[in-house]
Amino acid sequence: MEQVKEYIQKHKKRFLEELMELLRIPSISLRTENRPDMHNAARFIKEKLIAAGADHAEIIDTAGHPVVYGEKILQRDLPIVLVYGHYDVQPPDPLELWNSPPFEPVVRDGKIFARGASDNKGQLYMHIKAFELLTQTAALPCNVKFMIEGEEEIGSPSLENFCRQHREKLACDVILVSDTTMLAEDQPAITTGLRGLSYLEVEVAGPNRDLHSGLYGGAVANPVNVLAGMLARLVDENNHITVPGFYDDVLELTDAERNELAQVPFSEEAFVQSLGIDAGYGEKGYSTPERIGIRPTFDVNGIWGGYTGEGAKTVLPAKAHAKVSMRLVPQQHSEKIAALFEKHFMTLAPKGVSVSIKKYHGGEPYVAQTDTIGYRAASLAMERTFGKT
Repeated sequence: MEQVKEYIQKHKKRFLEELMELLRIPSISLRTENRPDMHNAARFIKEKLIAAGADHAEIIDTAGHPVVYGEKILQRDLPIVLVYGHYDVQPPDPLELWNSPPFEPVVRDGKIFARGASDNKGQLYMHIKAFELLTQTAALPCNVKFMIEGEEEIGSPSLENFCRQHREKLACDVILVSDTTMLAEDQPAITTGLRGLSYLEVEVAGPNRDLHSGLYGGAVANPVNVLAGMLARLVDENNHITVPGFYDDVLELTDAERNELAQVPFSEEAFVQSLGIDAGYGEKGYSTPERIGIRPTFDVNGIWGGYTGEGAKTVLPAKAHAKVSMRLVPQQHSEKIAALFEKHFMTLAPKGVSVSIKKYHGGEPYVAQTDTIGYRAASLAMERTFGKT
């Protein structure tokens, strides 16, 4: 380990410079104009994998953005760890809320600020550099593979087919994912479960054109008013989701499991202070850790319609839109939830408007076992590093 620590200190400046270079690439998977940047990011990662000691690295095209694959096989009988990460980022809008340009990384208070610094370029590059220092100091104890994709932020539409096509190439004993969180800088945690997702866009349409509210207001259904009312009816006074059948498949934790979750270090005061709010909010009868860990949710991710420019314009808009998402827990299924939502949402519309719904992507909830050798190894490594379980 002393040799490893010496390597880190000797090359730390280069490590950071390389990470900054990766952060400067605007690899926004959602936008077609950034497709060249996606390929630039993929090439950068491939080159760094080879420089770090990979025996083989390649860029593999998909129906969408490419996947970077790399490997180092020491011995065929050794365990294989597959490192997963993604090099794409979400759009940085609204730009006016940034204190510094999103793709010009800066260091403030010992932290790197840039789009993707923590989701997920920072983490995936941490693994590449860990791989490098273990390889270069002859301390690598196992076989390692990398699968770094470019579509995570848009739902990974190409990844399932990619995995099926390259099943043998991706064969491994454990998958290491660091696109997750810890409880605090000094409190390590291993994420063993992720909620699923069902994401849709809804449109409420009224008159065949925008109208003057002075001439038509009060006599014609206003799509923005109607949409706001429909969305509000999707949760009740206890923040319980009102879609019929929504909770039918929800896996309910036992009292013992909830008590175990309650032992996890968590400060409600610190949580609300960090967000600049005076209180938490959510489903009645559940704590904040339970609301974000074991319960499904409904959220409006964006809403628009009518006039939103400078000054006043007395318009009665022809259409209104919203993007909505539902986080799912084990035994719920994204397609089923989307169908239940669509059926119920249609019933909330009054006469005078029409409703259309577009499905985007979904993901299924997942919980990993904690009695595996991979989990035990990760837990031991965390405890040795932080001095805490």
